[in-house]
Amino acid sequence: MSTLTQAQPGTAAEARLLSVPLAATFLAEFASLTSFFLLLSVLPMLAAAGGDGSSGAGLITGSLLLGTVAAEAVAAPAIRRLGYRTVLAAAAVLLGAPALALLAREPQAVMVSVSLVRGLGFGLAGVATGALTARLLPPGRRGEGLGLLGIVSGVPAVLALPAGVWLAGHHLAVAAAAMAAAAGLLPLGVIRWLPGGRELRPAARPRRALGTRRRRRMAGGALRLPLIFAAATIAAGVLDSFLPLAKGMPSSLASAALLVQAITATLSRWQAGRHGDRYGHARLLPPALAVAALGMTAMLALGSPAMIFAGMVLFGAGFGVIENATFAQLLEQLPEAKASALWNLAYDAGYGAGPAVFGLICVRTGYPAAFALTGALILAAVPVALRQRKAVENAGLLTSSDGHPVQ
Repeated sequence: MSTLTQAQPGTAAEARLLSVPLAATFLAEFASLTSFFLLLSVLPMLAAAGGDGSSGAGLITGSLLLGTVAAEAVAAPAIRRLGYRTVLAAAAVLLGAPALALLAREPQAVMVSVSLVRGLGFGLAGVATGALTARLLPPGRRGEGLGLLGIVSGVPAVLALPAGVWLAGHHLAVAAAAMAAAAGLLPLGVIRWLPGGRELRPAARPRRALGTRRRRRMAGGALRLPLIFAAATIAAGVLDSFLPLAKGMPSSLASAALLVQAITATLSRWQAGRHGDRYGHARLLPPALAVAALGMTAMLALGSPAMIFAGMVLFGAGFGVIENATFAQLLEQLPEAKASALWNLAYDAGYGAGPAVFGLICVRTGYPAAFALTGALILAAVPVALRQRKAVENAGLLTSSDGHPVQ
């Protein structure tokens, strides 16, 4: 059941947020993402150094994305049939074991195969840990708990990604592969503390209690929310891929700006969860989209470091809120595994498609204008977010933590 629909007076204050199974889930999430980010840039670097050029690097990244999306598409049915423990164990093996192949050989065929299989493991792990987190959180603090998951998932991007690049740059790619294998397999050690059964649907009974008209009003959210999130992830992929490539952009400035964006997004996601639990998640989306769009528009002034950092703070703040609010609302309408799979699919599809289209546009418009156009795309999602809030209000699900409707 959703955070908002079940909240009763005093529930949020009385419910205990952390538990042993939730801590184990967070550890599995942290380990999986650490393994993923350690080799995210290393394999393309190895391909380029081996003479395969940008096409080889692109093939490796594309195979990783292909495996991830394919796994996310089947993760929810797999969890229903096999249970969380089995799926997460398979994810750990698929993510960690293939990295061991890089200890012996590094030809392109091996790296492409490794990336594809690791993508499968990463996709399964992301859906399983997201769904488990939602299942294990107390209803009145679900948004806050999802925010904590955002912190857990944000740290590997900040630490493991540059660590892998540093190791590869110092001819220690084998060490990076060994670390990625160990981190990928680490969740096997905590699986016994996780729920062992198949997916449960505690929200099913309350949802059936809703009237037919209310269910119809909310049904569109399963489509609206991924579209809203994808508009933001498109921009995130564009920034990560192209900000360092902008003309006249020092690499140190780009790295610092992206770090600021990542930290801001992580913190705002956590705060958005706490605020959404109290006042409703749907009402956060329109202003968050506007703030994120403003951050992208600030990239018109790429010659000003101050404007770049201001833009990254604004985009990061909006993006973190959008991350948490869309996931929390999907969980109000769908079973945990299906909501997690849909959210992850929107993330990866937008993150992968954005740079592909941006690369075609920026050669005609230049980087500043192309960044601003990306901001316009985010802004175009505001009417969809307003419709989503209206649907939630009409369904009577926009309530505060004291159980009263939000005006």
